[in-house]
Amino acid sequence: MFVLGVHRGGSSRSTQLIANFMTGYQVLLLDEDRGWLLVGGKDHIYLLSPDNLQRPFQKIHWPAAQEHVEHCRLAGKSLERDCANFVRVLQPFNKTHVYACGTGAFHPQCTYLQLSHNSERPMFKLSHTVESGRGKCPFSPREPFTVRLTDGELYAGTSVDFMGANAAIFRTSVQGSSQHYLRTEAYEQNWLNEPDFVGSFSIPDTHSPDDDKVYFFFKEKAVEAGQWDRRVYSRVARVCKNDVGGKRSLINRWTTFLKARLVCSVPGPSGVDTHFDELEDVFVLETKDPQNPTIYGVFKTSSSIFRGSAVCVYSMASIRAAFNGPFAHKEGPDYRWVEYKGRIPYPRPGTCPSETYDALHKSTKDFPDEVVSFIRQHQLMWEPVLPLGGRPVLTRVNSPYLLKKVVVDRVEAQDGPYDVLHLGTDDGKVVKAVSVIKDNWETEEVILEELTMFQVRLFRTDPSISQSEQQLQAQTASYQTD
Repeated sequence: MFVLGVHRGGSSRSTQLIANFMTGYQVLLLDEDRGWLLVGGKDHIYLLSPDNLQRPFQKIHWPAAQEHVEHCRLAGKSLERDCANFVRVLQPFNKTHVYACGTGAFHPQCTYLQLSHNSERPMFKLSHTVESGRGKCPFSPREPFTVRLTDGELYAGTSVDFMGANAAIFRTSVQGSSQHYLRTEAYEQNWLNEPDFVGSFSIPDTHSPDDDKVYFFFKEKAVEAGQWDRRVYSRVARVCKNDVGGKRSLINRWTTFLKARLVCSVPGPSGVDTHFDELEDVFVLETKDPQNPTIYGVFKTSSSIFRGSAVCVYSMASIRAAFNGPFAHKEGPDYRWVEYKGRIPYPRPGTCPSETYDALHKSTKDFPDEVVSFIRQHQLMWEPVLPLGGRPVLTRVNSPYLLKKVVVDRVEAQDGPYDVLHLGTDDGKVVKAVSVIKDNWETEEVILEELTMFQVRLFRTDPSISQSEQQLQAQTASYQTD
């Protein structure tokens, strides 16, 4: 594990580079208030001080059960790269505990990690209770996935089988919660079609918590592109937090799941756009209005002719507009996807049960059968989500590197606020850039700095910005695949 600290404070804009190495790391969790940094690794969880990475660190040994290691080996997996407990989930649970999950040698497991407030020698131990991590953590240490723990419920986009073929968006209960699990329908291409999950975020919709939703960002094979077309599209999907599934249909299944296409493209001559179809990373930049953060996405092109990356910016208004717009529908003798122009049942499918839009239905189990039946066949929205300005704020075409990760920091300048982009590349660089938006929504790219971090090929986990210390903390690792 490498940790990079980029100090942005001070007039000299100096950069401090601090490196520390631990094998097989997977995830970081930073708590600025308590002054600790958790690192999930191979069979271990490490506790470090983010202010001084040279200080002695604590670690907990959390291996996979020997029987699961042996079963993993007999299944043909690598003892070194697969058959161990790679810790991939570290989510804050309360003031004293963190929820942790690992792959468990292709047998996912979860437990609680207790941390005390003593800054000199904080309590750092695992609970003796270990529960199944299925639907919470991937089986594989290399599978893309996303997880978000909010309001005592764990939302995850991951596969739930040894082969990684059954992928779903899950909500599962953690200790002390009474709700049952929910998931997307299994092996239904219209719901999810070979998805690669990128990120998930809890974003309020209105003043009422009953309207709160969790948004998922991912890429998948596009069903609307045609049966034989293996084109990949990027998606944003959402579910209501108070969704409890259907009563007679969609039992233990989402009744509010909707998805829309995320478009990031450069307009071209004669209406022929250059598309960056594959989402690589997403960052939600909070604003003064918690209902309307700004969404930054890093994309790459699927083209076999050229390689390139782009950064697009989206507003929650445009995302909500797509979900409030027309549904996509497959009809006709050739089963083409078209805009649905029939009658839409009430309450509108995808709406949360709340007094904001519908005071009659207190629960998704109260939804009329026609609402549940409609959303079972109409998860896809017809209108895509377009970026602000209609084009990327930054592009890199035929560059020696591809953009992989993004962290954004809003800074105040004499002429107003600017969003500073910290972009991780696939060859171990951090590119610091700002996109200046002009009056006509055209943008000007300004590269402020380019740092070569390490000779490694892959950014493995999400970077995060430390607001109090004004540091960027990022991780890279050299990771071989089969």
